[in-house]
Amino acid sequence: MTERPILAIGLMSGTSLDGMDAALVRLEGPTHATLLHFVTRPYTEAEKSQIRGAFNGATAAELARLHVRVAEWAADAVQSVLLESSVPASDVSLIAFHGQTVWHEPPVVSWQLGEPAVLAERFGVRVVSGFRARDVAAGGQGAPLVPMADVLLFAAADAPRILLNLGGMANLTYVERRAQEDGVLAFDTGPGVAIIDATARLVDGRSGFDRDGHIAARGTVNAAVLGELLDDPFFNAPPPKSTGRERFGDQYARALFGRLPGPDAVATAVELTARTVADAIGHWTPRGVEVVASGGGCHHPGLMDALSRHLNAQGGHALRRFDDLFFPGDAKEAVAFALLGYLTLHGQPGNLPAATGAGGARVLGTVTPA
Repeated sequence: MTERPILAIGLMSGTSLDGMDAALVRLEGPTHATLLHFVTRPYTEAEKSQIRGAFNGATAAELARLHVRVAEWAADAVQSVLLESSVPASDVSLIAFHGQTVWHEPPVVSWQLGEPAVLAERFGVRVVSGFRARDVAAGGQGAPLVPMADVLLFAAADAPRILLNLGGMANLTYVERRAQEDGVLAFDTGPGVAIIDATARLVDGRSGFDRDGHIAARGTVNAAVLGELLDDPFFNAPPPKSTGRERFGDQYARALFGRLPGPDAVATAVELTARTVADAIGHWTPRGVEVVASGGGCHHPGLMDALSRHLNAQGGHALRRFDDLFFPGDAKEAVAFALLGYLTLHGQPGNLPAATGAGGARVLGTVTPA
């Protein structure tokens, strides 16, 4: 696929609920992406509450209004990245809009809110959205989808590599060599920062998350409770598999906090994420492969320390930060969706059946014209 370079904007709002990420990307074919600028439009506490309400019994009217609001928040992010980079919207070839996942129940549905017409109307740019539905319809999990970018953009050229995302949920991609799909393994390992942040809010309602790991550092891991949590059948299920806040979300955190009120709940949640990620890597990937981590969890010192310790014990896996090899890791998923939008417009598949379990490779998403 040889094409002239184009500018694309990738948008991502993940399960961590931090905000709407926007990445301005120059794409020179599917294996060359350059991040030109990145912004995050943070969610206010009221906006986060609206999204969490969508997980927990929102009415049809509330969901319908949120569908438009998510797109308006995305438009704010697009406007910011254009203004800060001094790029006119007319120079942008596509906007890739993931939307906000509010329910993930494969093989039935993976549902994202966010009306793409709002973006197309405001900026006069084609919008690619609805990325997960086609994979689910083909029998897949609809997730993870970032592995296509891991294969094409972020894998090593001469050695195996594990790309780890520590978002609200944690997921990994094992790739033998860059641009080589054979042997790829990708799946969700379980919670990333979702339970850590949710229990931190229960300890201190003034904070939306465990900033710098301070709350977890005051707590002690409860080994007995951790052992029971690790017995969840999701952790031992073979890939392909994916999960979300409907399983590892606020209700899960409240149940944990009910047993371990205070910082012990947060410390135990940190250990749960570190253990389940390391156990998955130790069980499903070869020993000694470097792990390159991105996502909000990289900002939690306690989580990174625990993860490094467990990865070393599981098989000598060195833990590195995505930022040290590429660009700021917080931008990775938005860049990945810019690539997926590019593939859609070129009629190329965006899913990896080995990762999602779909019946075959599929062109993903729908296009809203400019």
